[in-house]
Order: sequence, then structure tokens, then C-alpha cells
Amino acid sequence: MELTQLNSIIKSSKNILITSHINPDGDTLGAMCGMYSLIKTNFKKKCDMLLVSKFPKTYEFVPYIKEAKYCDEYDKSREYDLVINVDIAALDRICDAQILFKKAKATVNIDHHKTNIRYADLNFVEPEASSASEVVYSIAKNLNWKIDLNSAICIYTGILTDTGSFRFNNTTPRALLFASELVEIGVSPQEMYNLCYENRSKNMILFQSYCTNKATFLDDDKIAYTIVYKKDLEKFNAEDDFTEGLTEKLRAIVSTKVAFVAKEMSNGWTRISMRSKDVDIAEICKTFGGGGHKLASGCTIKCGVKDAIDKLLHEIRKRDL
Repeated sequence: MELTQLNSIIKSSKNILITSHINPDGDTLGAMCGMYSLIKTNFKKKCDMLLVSKFPKTYEFVPYIKEAKYCDEYDKSREYDLVINVDIAALDRICDAQILFKKAKATVNIDHHKTNIRYADLNFVEPEASSASEVVYSIAKNLNWKIDLNSAICIYTGILTDTGSFRFNNTTPRALLFASELVEIGVSPQEMYNLCYENRSKNMILFQSYCTNKATFLDDDKIAYTIVYKKDLEKFNAEDDFTEGLTEKLRAIVSTKVAFVAKEMSNGWTRISMRSKDVDIAEICKTFGGGGHKLASGCTIKCGVKDAIDKLLHEIRKRDL
């Protein structure tokens, strides 16, 4: 029923906005550009795409990404016929773009986070899916939309990156099946891997080595974390995406159960990126207003780095490590 409604709403909408979340990753960008491509191909309509914050240079290859504009470039008084949020578990993840979402005549929520409260008119939320991009592909298949190579590249990007190149526990049979179908369309797994994982700058590699070398290990090395101060970012002329994958490097240590990166924000708060092997860190992050997945979550703690780490460690140690 909702699928039929989605098809009808897209068909009748004269202006459509697709929104990605703050600090965009491969999944939100892949899902956003994938929906843009699918609508362009199947409905002959050109959507607007909104970025809340700067996207990593790694993803400059994603088809249509250069068509996206930043939030401050949009007229906030505009009323869209349809706004589609992709990979957005909660509305605060789109910051000032919330006003465009709330003013829209119709809203759609495409996501895979278990913490999603289904806040839109139409909600396609599949917590068992590997990624929002997988949900987008499922929608396209069920509606018999044509999926061209550009759409396939976008969607594959999201599935590839949110499964950690098909290594994480969200790599389900369906995710692999969908990936294989995208390869049949023409996606090159080798090229995609190279673009997503072997396209790093020298400064990024040196920055991550620096951060790893100053990591702290606690509780018989079951907890590992590193702090990224503003001065560290300045020292390496670091982009926002330089911390991407850093938490996974710490989690990869055999003794580590929970790993996190604490990043000092310009407003004095602390952004946390967490990963674990078996501890439900989504519940930990939820304590601070964040969330995500059981083994991969994040949050923002409204205090300085040292106090934030103390608060986070207190929550972590309540669990059985």
C-alpha cells in the first residue's frame, strides 16, 4: 500500500527534495543520489538534493553528487510537494533543513536504523537492512522501476560502505544478493572498492597513524579510544572525513570490545563515534541523544572532551565487557 502511495506521490509532485544527514557517509550520499537517479530515470523529473554539511572528497565519484547543494543555499520559506529523507534516523540529523521537511506537503522516510521513530507520512524503515541504500533498491525492485548504471553505482556505494566492504555483521544474504544484481547491471566491484577505500590522501594516512599512536587502552585493553582535538586537525590540515575508519582500526585490536573516537567540536561539545564487537552501543549512545546500530553508533555529548569521555566510560562500564 505504501509503495503504491510513494509511486503516486512522486508522479504528482512538481518539486521534490531529497535530504542527506549531517556529516554524510557513503550510505546517505549513495541513497540520496540513488533516489535522484531513479526518479530522473523513471519519472523524468529533476529533484533537488540537500547536504547539511560538507561531504568527504572520497565520494566525489558518486553520480549526480555535484548536483547537490548545501542547506544555506536553499530558501527556507519554500514549500516542497515532497521531501524524502534518506538514512536519517531522527530529524535533528538534518539540522536547519528540518523547516523544509516540516513545511512539505508530503514526507518520506527511508532508513535502516532501529532507533528511527517513523516520523514521516510514508516510512520505509527496515532495521534488518544493511543500509538505507539497500532499502532504496528494495523499493525500486518492488515498484519495477528501471535501474540504470548510475543508479546502481549510487546504491552499491551505500551497501558497500555501510557493510564495511561486506565485512560487518549486517552483510546479510539479501545485501549480497542485491550487490550481485547491481554487478549484473554493470557495477565493477574492484573499481568501487578502489574508489571507496584506496583513494586516501597522504595527510589522511599520517593523521590516522598519529591518532592511533596516541590511543588510550583501559580495562585490560577491552576499551580503546583516541581523542581528536581541533589542534590535531589543524596540524594535518585535516578534512572532516579524516576520522572515517579510525574507530574501526581500534576495534580491530583483538582484545578490544568497545572502541571510540572523541572529537572536539568548535562549539566546545564532543562528537563520539563508537564501534564494538558485541556490546550494544546504540543503547549507550541513546543515553546522550544519539543512536545508530548495535555495533556502530554515535552521539554528541554537550560538554568538553575530558568530561564527555568520563561520562561515556561510566556508561560503557555498566555493560558486561
